[in-house]
Amino acid sequence: MASSAPLGRRAEEPPVVRVLELARSRPPTLGAGRLVCLDGQAGSGKTTLADALAELAGDAVVVRMDDLFDGWSGLASVGAQLESLLRPLADGRPGSYRRYDWLRGEYAETVTVSPVPLLILDGVGSGSRQVADLATVLVWLEAPRDVRMRRGIERDGDAFAPYWEQWAAAEAEHFAEHCTRERADLRFAT
Repeated sequence: MASSAPLGRRAEEPPVVRVLELARSRPPTLGAGRLVCLDGQAGSGKTTLADALAELAGDAVVVRMDDLFDGWSGLASVGAQLESLLRPLADGRPGSYRRYDWLRGEYAETVTVSPVPLLILDGVGSGSRQVADLATVLVWLEAPRDVRMRRGIERDGDAFAPYWEQWAAAEAEHFAEHCTRERADLRFAT
């Protein structure tokens, strides 16, 4: 990954180190904890960075945005899920969200997330303006379309292929409305 947004550090530092250092250098925004939002188009490398960040931090919880969407058309309405998860955490209380079961095509159980030192939101929509006041660090990841599509198919199988264009259109609309890339603290090309 290469960065296009300087952090005042050497450019050759691994992105995961840069993200964690920036998050820890800023005051808490989620109660006593910090919130890192990893956003960007499908297949841009968000989950890989989220897992590496959680491992490096050692005290982090990762919430996958895929669990919050109401299916393939759920990006536009994910704000309510983010509110019920993050606003209570900002007040020092557990937050929650309904996990979407992609196989059944409906919401399943409610997941409770207790306050933690570092919460990582992994996925499209994590940088929504609706919860921008709670983000400690917003990271934007990007990759060429063919690379992202290959990654998406490798990760999700052929089940993702018929929805690729629909999802890409929803992402484009969402990112334009929320100016996610422009607001990002860090940007990485993967």
